[in-house]
Amino acid sequence: MDWNKYRVKPKKKIKLSEFNTYSDIKKSDKNKLIAYLENDIIKISNLQNKLYAENRQSLLIIFQGMDSAGKDSTIKHIMRGVNPQGILVHSFKHPSTLEMEHDYLWRYVQYLPEHGRITIFNRSHYESVLIAKVHPEIVLAERLPDVDSKDKIDDEFWKKRYEQINSFEKENVENGISILKFFLHLSKKEQAKRFLERIEQKEKHWKFSIDDITEREFWNEYNSAYEDALNHTSTKTAPWYIIPADDKQYAHKLIGKIILEKLKSMKPAFPPINKKEKALMLEAKAKLIKENK
Repeated sequence: MDWNKYRVKPKKKIKLSEFNTYSDIKKSDKNKLIAYLENDIIKISNLQNKLYAENRQSLLIIFQGMDSAGKDSTIKHIMRGVNPQGILVHSFKHPSTLEMEHDYLWRYVQYLPEHGRITIFNRSHYESVLIAKVHPEIVLAERLPDVDSKDKIDDEFWKKRYEQINSFEKENVENGISILKFFLHLSKKEQAKRFLERIEQKEKHWKFSIDDITEREFWNEYNSAYEDALNHTSTKTAPWYIIPADDKQYAHKLIGKIILEKLKSMKPAFPPINKKEKALMLEAKAKLIKENK
């Protein structure tokens, strides 16, 4: 599996229409995918244990995508083998009154991973250049200086915001937080199918919102906003990956592989012990053995 071909190269302009939303894998090979993913989950768990014990670096994983793209199921399937102590998943909803009193990045800073942890953002600071770009009234609600009308939310405004996001991520990478960003690339046809499942299956009713149907009317606008975000914010240190999301099993395997390779590149290791600590451990061992005779 050539997972690097899904990476958006810095400064290379892409069109989402050039990327498939589906995989070309045969149905007969899907069982192999499941087996591969299970193997990768074990490896991810082992590396996460080392990351947690080392307590020097951390990993931030960002998921973005259209409604019903599969963000929740991806998180559930890939991270189920990871020790809950070492992982935090945060789903960002509409900003609170307190959060609206700060700049748009403030609330995300509160949930950045501690040393040794993996944190997953289900939606993220990118909402400020996605839904906010489709619905600029969201920007007006931020009450920014000199931005009091939609005509002032122009190309220069968005360019500056992309630069702010890149600086924010660069600072975090330099301070030990590795970053992976996944865009789950879903087709409009597959989204309709998943929305229908939510309507027709009682156990999925809770997932359905009429707002999702309303936002579907802005499909082209969202595609354009995603293209701009991917083109302006995929960097060497915080890359974007465009994941074909129509096939969930393939998406899960691909994302699992990318996370595994990132953790390998971080080279987490159990902290070494010095001579004094080793001597104390041997002393404790002898004492425990004597007690249990």
